[in-house]
Amino acid sequence: MSVQPVFSEDVRTIDELVNFALSEVSEELAWQAVSVLHRRGTAEVLQYAKRLSTSPCNRERRLGADILGQLGVPDRTFPIECAAILRGMLDTEQDTAVLSSILIAVSFQNCADAIPLAVRFSSHSSANVRHAVVLVLATEECPTAVTCLVRMSRDTNNNVRDWATFALGTLFDADTPEIRDALFDRVADPHDDTRSEALVGLARRSDPRVTDGLKTELASD
Repeated sequence: MSVQPVFSEDVRTIDELVNFALSEVSEELAWQAVSVLHRRGTAEVLQYAKRLSTSPCNRERRLGADILGQLGVPDRTFPIECAAILRGMLDTEQDTAVLSSILIAVSFQNCADAIPLAVRFSSHSSANVRHAVVLVLATEECPTAVTCLVRMSRDTNNNVRDWATFALGTLFDADTPEIRDALFDRVADPHDDTRSEALVGLARRSDPRVTDGLKTELASD
């Protein structure tokens, strides 16, 4: 039986919640403690997360980023401070798992100046990091993001290609030859979800090249 979070009635201290999140084996239960911290969104939680962000322990830095990413939800608190700490973490982080968490946290900030920071990691050796980069780029429809997403829509990893194609085709409304050609390039993609996102993106732009792709899908198993 799964345990349901009860945010309003959770009386655990910040120390207790953090220790629980760090030690709990179940990722679902650990994230419930993080969610309590998100909803508290106080200056004390901010300062605790800031301390975690500079810890020598990879797990603690990752938790710090997780907390900062959505502090104060649904009504964000200290967004400027959170974004600044996360951007600072990107300058020095070497651990792949922590870097992925930082980028995911940044994607919740809707911060336009984070786009060039994320682009720096778009060719990272870790597919998880590259996927996190796509999440950041998908928050800001700008030329830099479009150019990078077009390139990442050709990534070797299915998940990265899928999300990059989804961002270009559905999340972005821009209609340019560059975007249309990138989507058309994925119409015959071996990955089902990526191929589907390409077809949706072309259909949204009324590109006539979508017709043959749809015929092929309808004739398939």
